Amino acid sequence: MKKRGQSFSLGILLTFVLAVVLAGCGNNNAASNSATEAPATNAGTTGEAAATTEPAAEKPTVAFVYIGPPGDGGYTYQHDQGRLYMEKELGIKADFVENVPESADAERIITELAQSHDIVFTTSFGYMDFTLNVASKFPNVKFLHASGYKTAENMGTYFGKNYQASYLSGIAAGKMTKNNHLGYVGAFPISEVIYNLNAFTLGAQSVNPDIKVDVVWTNTWYDPTTERQAAISLLDKGADVLLAYQDSPATLQAAAERGAFAGGNDSDMGKYAPDNYLTNPVWNWGPYYVKAVKSVMEGTWTNEQYSGDMTDGMVELAPFGNKVPDDVKALVEEAKAKIISGDLEVFTGPITDNQGAVQVKEGQKLTLEEILGMNWLVKGVEGTIPQ
Repeated sequence: MKKRGQSFSLGILLTFVLAVVLAGCGNNNAASNSATEAPATNAGTTGEAAATTEPAAEKPTVAFVYIGPPGDGGYTYQHDQGRLYMEKELGIKADFVENVPESADAERIITELAQSHDIVFTTSFGYMDFTLNVASKFPNVKFLHASGYKTAENMGTYFGKNYQASYLSGIAAGKMTKNNHLGYVGAFPISEVIYNLNAFTLGAQSVNPDIKVDVVWTNTWYDPTTERQAAISLLDKGADVLLAYQDSPATLQAAAERGAFAGGNDSDMGKYAPDNYLTNPVWNWGPYYVKAVKSVMEGTWTNEQYSGDMTDGMVELAPFGNKVPDDVKALVEEAKAKIISGDLEVFTGPITDNQGAVQVKEGQKLTLEEILGMNWLVKGVEGTIPQ
């Protein structure tokens, strides 16, 4: 589902050197054909590891597969920050390949990385089946896949409850709007985006029951031009506060030009328009990457399906923009404390969908499995889920 176009070939047989050559291959939402050379493989060959004669002291070789470029300012940027954090904490230099499309190219790249690495992180949902296929061929390699649900003996999954922060962003938006009309730039009409859109809407309605939210689907993850156009279309319809589930800050930048407030996704995007910035969900992958790699080093790794949240810090809320009032900040912080304590669960009934059907009965709470499979929009969302 996260789609970018770029191909990759891997040369081996040179001692401790991994040469990566990236060449662009097109797809329907590739916004950039820039190529970045992956760093040479030196994990496990640092001075510390080389100085010991004990094989058990050798550090694992680690690689990451990215859907976009680390410079996207959003999703891939946060994964790359997590990689850097892991490197610093564990003294391991990891390799990465960026702009990998969710196609047969992904399986080829994952296969090539598995030939020379002990741990491979694949960071987008669309890599799931490709990762599973490769895992079956390399039983001694550990694979960890972001946002998926399939596992194997040597393959686990990881993601987080980012809908908690989307709900908090909705509270801020619901207080900041002047005309009760919000806009949401959605990437793809998949469960991950749907439940975040719904959480955003519920958060806004918790402080302003008259809220309506218009949604536009871009079918992109990182295409600033398309995302900007979607944001402008929402502003033209009268939305005065926007949130975007995208990897670029294009929505925020478009809103700022109109004097509207907006937030992005994945990363703190306040630097792009600090006076028009709201807030948004942020990923903090570093501690998980340290935990996962250490478990491999210590022989305690299991193929768990890890789901982080605001309690363990995998999911965070970005700092507020310059012009968000203190009373709005206080309201959001109060709700955040309740989420962390367990007193507030986002998807607690009664919740009605935008077709009038009761999806969550009063007092009922959706399970994580039900949330992750969500395929309906809450009341107040103006739009449909494309089939």
